[in-house]
Amino acid sequence: MHRFYVDNCSQSDTGIMITGNDVNHIRNVLRLSKGEEIMISDGSKREYLCRIREIRTDSVTADIIDIFDNAAELPTKITLFQGMPKSDKLEFVIQKAVELGVYSIVPVMTKRTVVKLDKDRAAKKLERYNAISQSAAKQSGRGLIPEVKNFMDFKAAVDLASAMDMMIIPYEEAKGIQESRQVISEIRGKREIGIFIGPEGGFAREEIEYAVQKGAKIITLGNRILRTETAGLAVLSVIMFEIEE
Repeated sequence: MHRFYVDNCSQSDTGIMITGNDVNHIRNVLRLSKGEEIMISDGSKREYLCRIREIRTDSVTADIIDIFDNAAELPTKITLFQGMPKSDKLEFVIQKAVELGVYSIVPVMTKRTVVKLDKDRAAKKLERYNAISQSAAKQSGRGLIPEVKNFMDFKAAVDLASAMDMMIIPYEEAKGIQESRQVISEIRGKREIGIFIGPEGGFAREEIEYAVQKGAKIITLGNRILRTETAGLAVLSVIMFEIEE
């Protein structure tokens, strides 16, 4: 069933109104008609099964059939702090991270980040990244659209994550897998965690030292070397399996 996101949904007699780019998608791409059923999310965990009442050039109005909670969201809000990779790798990471249940994504400029962005390029990329997140959220049945936040430098990102319940960083010099399993098991019951993934060149030692001072837990992902676009998805997969309800 086709899914759309509308803020501040209500059960008023006027129904739920969809505006913006989704109207064109409904009318001209999907070619939906009056009477067809769609799913609308309010951007949190509430879902509305609706029937299209009216389609106009600038809006679509739907009547609510049923209301229920979305089961696709993880009990822990996970923010992925992804070291900015080269090329379009971040687009792939965003798409798959959203499918795996991430709550938000922060592109991080580290000491070894190769990509350099001016203000205009950064704004355009951010717009595209959030469009990718929205598309992936629809495809995977998410109850919310994970936000891709503005670019941050590493220190600012760590300072932000230090206020979360847990901060995790995969690093090649971490201790054995058993200790890493223990760290992952401690995530259950946490409200909010941050995961840091380095760019192609990894993190500089002084970055790791700063993060540890701020409370980060260092883990290993095993004996194999993972690419930057693989590492975050590997961690998210393990965490999703651990905390899924």
